[in-house]
Amino acid sequence: ASICRTSKTFQGQRQDIETSLSLSCTHSPNNLNVFVVKGASDSGIVEGTESKPHSRPYMVSLEQEGQHHCGGALVRKDFVLTSAHCNKLGLTAVLGAHNIKKEEKSQQRIQVARYHVHPNYKDGLFGFDVMLLKLKTNSILNKYVKPIGLPKKDKRILANIKCSVAGWGMRFPSTAASDVLRETAVKTRFVNECKNIWLDSFNSSQMICTHSSGKKGGICQVISSTIILYEDQQGIAAYTHRVKCDDPTYPHVFMKIPSFVQWIKEMHRVSHSVSFYGWNVSCE
Repeated sequence: ASICRTSKTFQGQRQDIETSLSLSCTHSPNNLNVFVVKGASDSGIVEGTESKPHSRPYMVSLEQEGQHHCGGALVRKDFVLTSAHCNKLGLTAVLGAHNIKKEEKSQQRIQVARYHVHPNYKDGLFGFDVMLLKLKTNSILNKYVKPIGLPKKDKRILANIKCSVAGWGMRFPSTAASDVLRETAVKTRFVNECKNIWLDSFNSSQMICTHSSGKKGGICQVISSTIILYEDQQGIAAYTHRVKCDDPTYPHVFMKIPSFVQWIKEMHRVSHSVSFYGWNVSCE
């Protein structure tokens, strides 16, 4: 496998606030918006419920040496979208999974062949935290494995929209991770609220933020990458408070995929060409 990136593997500051789940926000039962949630290593659902098995066929578990490392979303039969800070060699994509510790008949395990980190991503910072993974072989699409559609255009995200977050990871702070896909309810927050808490780390042009809809609950760090949905928008989980991850005072932040659709399409196209050079990424 070859790895294309602009900086060395993730380390430092982001360790303190990271996540990996899938978030979907609904305005009405037939209106979904997708936001790809960043894939931090070690994040999960706090006080949520077990998801209906295979109800989110786009969800992907990214494993390293048999252990869940990050979450991601299948965006094409041969591409997985996740967070740039999940960048590690030797990843295997597990598709069609509900319980990642069992060898379910629905599962497909495919090695990652190429790693495309956004050229503007910098280690230790929170902007441009997206990465596309090119699978070694195409996945077989069926009722257990389906790509999530990319948003056609960006839209303003209103506050107090109910969303659901799903992912694998720890169920409570400082506890073992959940082997099954879980989900919990959250709501979008006002941009100013997020800026007041996260200051310069929050960029409204690239990010949205949510908070737990109840007094407790939310997402925690235990193995990352989550996905958020609302109408035709999308996002990837970026960060939250490491210790107080179940405290509704601290918003959970997600990368807005509409901001990166053009880059994603370019990577889809360039992956079929002879060379990966000339796209502001370095391959080694």
